[in-house]
Amino acid sequence: MRFGAAFWVQRTGWPELREAVAAAESAGFDDLWIDDHLLSDEANWPDPKLEGWTTLAAVAAVTTRPRLGLMVGANTLRNPGLVAKMATTVDHISGGRAILGLGAGWFEREHEAFGFDFGSGFGERLDRLIEAVPLVRRLLDGEEVTHEGRFYRFDRAVCAPQPVQPSLPILIGGAGPRKTIPLIARSADMWNAYGTPDELAAADGLLRAACETAGRDEREIERTTNVNVVIREDRAAAVSAWDAWHRVHLPHGGEGQLSAGGSVAEVAAALRTYRDVGFGHVVLIFRTPWDLATIERLPELRAALADDRARLG
Repeated sequence: MRFGAAFWVQRTGWPELREAVAAAESAGFDDLWIDDHLLSDEANWPDPKLEGWTTLAAVAAVTTRPRLGLMVGANTLRNPGLVAKMATTVDHISGGRAILGLGAGWFEREHEAFGFDFGSGFGERLDRLIEAVPLVRRLLDGEEVTHEGRFYRFDRAVCAPQPVQPSLPILIGGAGPRKTIPLIARSADMWNAYGTPDELAAADGLLRAACETAGRDEREIERTTNVNVVIREDRAAAVSAWDAWHRVHLPHGGEGQLSAGGSVAEVAAALRTYRDVGFGHVVLIFRTPWDLATIERLPELRAALADDRARLG
């Protein structure tokens, strides 16, 4: 399995975030992620919140090994040409470790606060994303882009310098069957989705069908899913710790559930169920105060899952 560490950057300062990021790199996480909101999207919206791209650039400068991305960048907040430039800059700062995470945008309050056009509804925001992603891809791949579309206009735009990576990967978040899944099938290198293993398996079936329609090998798309994980000596201690974070941050919807909690063995057993439905890349979400106790036990978790594979092999 692959492991990501995602840091939801409300109620944090840079020194403590830098410490947590360093701990995650030391523990061996494969990738590090920052969320992208201008206001806190959990608990109280005026809570302090760091901006995503500039935070990611700082993380790039103080790490050396993990891949880096936004989980996920809100397409509504920035022009896609600017996004291509920002991703390329982070790729250079990191020595070729950037992933470009993109989503349609959903948090209306931040758009109201800062005067960003939220559009007429989620369908229109998805239409913007559908137009934006191929433009970003073309720029990242070195094309000179002229475009007159419904939402965006480019006149001989270029992205120079080019990214360090030959093909900087694009991750798209979401699982809407009508627009998002077909977009992922056509244009994404990576996919991020929320849900239970059964829900993810159902969404994966839709993606496989969409890939067949698009004439694409579904194995080219790396599946990732976000999970709330707390490792402690037993389940009761993990639930108690999770409840403390939940009371402070008030995560919404399905993000408010503890996906896996307890001993290393208990957490490994829970994560196997995601791996078994094809989501072998799990992204552990962390909120302040940063859970260094869980972060530092990643090597034990890897070992438990490796032992499981060895027995099956």
